[in-house]
Amino acid sequence: MIKNMKTLHLVVLFLATSMVFLSSCNNDDDNLISKEKLSGFIQKGPFLNGTSIIVSELKSDFSQTGKVFNSQIKDNQGSFEISNIQLSSPYVELKTDGFYFNEVTGVVSTSQLTLYALADVTNANSLNVNVISTLEKARVEKLVSGGLSFSEAKKKAMNEILAIFSLSKSDIQSSEFLDISKTGDDNAILLAISAILQGYRSEAELSELLANLSADISADGKLDSETLGTALISHAKFLNTAKIRENLEKRYLEIGATAQVPAFEKYITQFIEKSTFKVVNLITYPETVDGKLNVLNDNNVSFTSSYEADYRFSANTPKGLSLKIMMEYTQGGDSIGAHWAYRWESGTNWKATDYDSKKNLQYFEVVESGKSSTLKMLFLLGKGAKIKISYFENNDLVATKTRIITIN
Repeated sequence: MIKNMKTLHLVVLFLATSMVFLSSCNNDDDNLISKEKLSGFIQKGPFLNGTSIIVSELKSDFSQTGKVFNSQIKDNQGSFEISNIQLSSPYVELKTDGFYFNEVTGVVSTSQLTLYALADVTNANSLNVNVISTLEKARVEKLVSGGLSFSEAKKKAMNEILAIFSLSKSDIQSSEFLDISKTGDDNAILLAISAILQGYRSEAELSELLANLSADISADGKLDSETLGTALISHAKFLNTAKIRENLEKRYLEIGATAQVPAFEKYITQFIEKSTFKVVNLITYPETVDGKLNVLNDNNVSFTSSYEADYRFSANTPKGLSLKIMMEYTQGGDSIGAHWAYRWESGTNWKATDYDSKKNLQYFEVVESGKSSTLKMLFLLGKGAKIKISYFENNDLVATKTRIITIN
């Protein structure tokens, strides 16, 4: 009898243990998040076909579980699609690395760019990756580690990023739902920030800027670096918004996509008008070149008239910008053959109009932006002559600035 009771006890214990185990398995299955399809867009401008994308499952502390899904962008709109995803956590990190269409210059990038996004996929089947989702990543992680919920951290980080660009919109969508090819103020804000960050930077410079901005704001959500702030506003000041719109509309048309570029222009204007960051000129004029005074540098105001005196006429114009210079004789001095003379050499990168002898002026224009432009220049005027130099930067119809130099 005792033996039978022991056997019955063991059977009951086995059945109870089995039920707990099965219950545990069923609970795990109940907690699985299944996605028949997860899709979206990778955008700076749109990323190119073949770009890799990695979706990694994250724990609640944002450490990786080890579950990873790999895919590639399937067209030049930057669209991707991953099928049959099963997750035990609702949080994922999206990472992409590839070439993209530069909306500022209107050409495809020559180097790859890496972008990120953090998202909760509980109720989402479509997620986008962009510059805002990249900028906010470290800040969101910091806020969550400090006790905020994921949704609270995302909202706070977004508002902090908007403030950097002198923008505010309390009901803006989360970054992973924004799309530069669709109308609406939220999407317009993304495009404005995307264009400002791109500016006239190379891919390497943009990558460095994103990393530095992300690191700067991660601790307190504020941009403490004046250098970074100056970089943002200075490039924004030079942006040609009409050209950006034209570039994007043309690009989407070329790849056979339907897109409605949002009204981003007003947000760039707002940043320029409201920002307290200091503006510096992107086009630079070195004080000396090859040990010779540069005629175009503001600090150089007096030059000698002589066949022997040798000066430089030099500017550094970032890729995508334009520069035209007008030299105009105004008064004084006795001509000894001509007002000025210059020498064309290999790599000069300037082109010049014929000298207008009636108006006493001549125009010089940079041939190819992104390259140094230098002429050898000398003056052939008597003492006391005045020459007016007018700078037309980035297609300005009115001179960006003018200055007078004296010939001694």
